[in-house]
Amino acid sequence: MPPQTPDSSDQDKEPFVEVDPSGRFGRYSDLLGAGAVKKVYRGFDQREGRDVAWNQVRLGKFSDDPSVIKRLQSEIALLKSLKNDYIIVLYSFWKDNERNTLNFITEACTSGNLRDYRKKHRHVSMKAMKKWSRQILKGLDYLHTHDPCVIHRDLNCSNIFINGNIGKVKIGDLGLAKIVGRSHHAHSLIGTPEYMAPELYEEDYTELVDIYSFGMCMLEMATMEIPYSECDSIAKIYKNVTAGVKPQALNKVSDQELKAFIEKCIGQPRDRPSASVLLKDPFLSEVDYDDDDDDHKS
Repeated sequence: MPPQTPDSSDQDKEPFVEVDPSGRFGRYSDLLGAGAVKKVYRGFDQREGRDVAWNQVRLGKFSDDPSVIKRLQSEIALLKSLKNDYIIVLYSFWKDNERNTLNFITEACTSGNLRDYRKKHRHVSMKAMKKWSRQILKGLDYLHTHDPCVIHRDLNCSNIFINGNIGKVKIGDLGLAKIVGRSHHAHSLIGTPEYMAPELYEEDYTELVDIYSFGMCMLEMATMEIPYSECDSIAKIYKNVTAGVKPQALNKVSDQELKAFIEKCIGQPRDRPSASVLLKDPFLSEVDYDDDDDDHKS
């Protein structure tokens, strides 16, 4: 095993808890995040001298559910094939038979996810929000025009990550992504209810469900409120979404152009524009970048 690279910060002087089979990546004990399926730890790439995210799945938990393992393996294979500035990069993956874990190393985003970042920075200009939105759409455009088409299906502000020092956002957590042929519709129900397009509940949808979720992300960025927070159950969210009742947070968006743009994204599937069309929308055009602050919500 190669020697550990010395690091100036006290935090990094602790030994690695484990090292990957090649000896290139080391894992620390600090947890960056945890979901239903995986835990994400702080890691270090000794060859390139950079921080990484070490994603680890304990396979024992899913021994009775091979579909979860199959889904994770397809996530990893999919991530490995994607190359775009606005999609989280996957560096390496392997199965550890001894520990019965599936591990994959992805790039680390210095400022965490967009939800937490936006809460931390309550006063963000409209220009900054447009910049983030353009980057998310560029990532979605790449996924949707990929061959085969890739639908994320679970886009929300907690799985869009940001490098705050350069203001760059990247789409991550493609675990629920579904690769569908251009002529096929996807047929499975999965996602985060507040961000799910109505047609997702009917289990017959296209990549435009991601545009709906993107619209809800914009609403959250503008109001710092999770859409449909007025609903106290998933059943009520489902009822509102399928009945076409818009989230109350939309009434808090006083910038009429922004509100109209969000409404365009969360409209009926047949009226919803593609990511490439939205990128050309006058609302997001680069010449429209001015320094006017949006109505800062608290």
